[in-house]
Amino acid sequence: SMGGMIAQTLAIDFPDRVLSLVSIMSTTGRRSVGWQDPRLLPQLVAGGRASRADFVERSVRSWGAIASPDYPVPPADIKARAAETYDRGIDQAGLVRQLQAVVAQPDRSRALQQLAIPALVIHGTRDRLIHSSGGRATAQAIPNAELLLIPGMGHDLPRELWPVVADGIERTARRAQVEAVS
Repeated sequence: SMGGMIAQTLAIDFPDRVLSLVSIMSTTGRRSVGWQDPRLLPQLVAGGRASRADFVERSVRSWGAIASPDYPVPPADIKARAAETYDRGIDQAGLVRQLQAVVAQPDRSRALQQLAIPALVIHGTRDRLIHSSGGRATAQAIPNAELLLIPGMGHDLPRELWPVVADGIERTARRAQVEAVS
């Protein structure tokens, strides 16, 4: 989601360096779209320093709150990923800075209307972290953008959906190649 915001900003600020855009689980920055389920924030920012076991359990709860309900991930996989994350190191200040960067983003809707590149917007219909209205608004703002709404997908990329996402990315890259040759 933050990656989609960064990709949009790069496409806007450096149009001569971006041939295509894929925005996944993101939004335009307009405050009236892409809203978050208000019950999520306390759960996602709760805590601070925690033991490895506490961090893993908190991650399982957080993941359960935002993950794709139609594509469940085994809890053992979530625990293993959380343990790896903890072992790699958690930077609470970094997480806060990321959240501040997302909140501080301006509305990019008008600037997105100026893009003249192939674009794909991917969003899950069950995303509680960034509502799918953010994805729809992004696709609506970018001329000729393709919108891929995936039923049952939350704020994650379940393994079962990798082929669908990869095909969409490849299709968008091919559109850029065709337009570059034309």
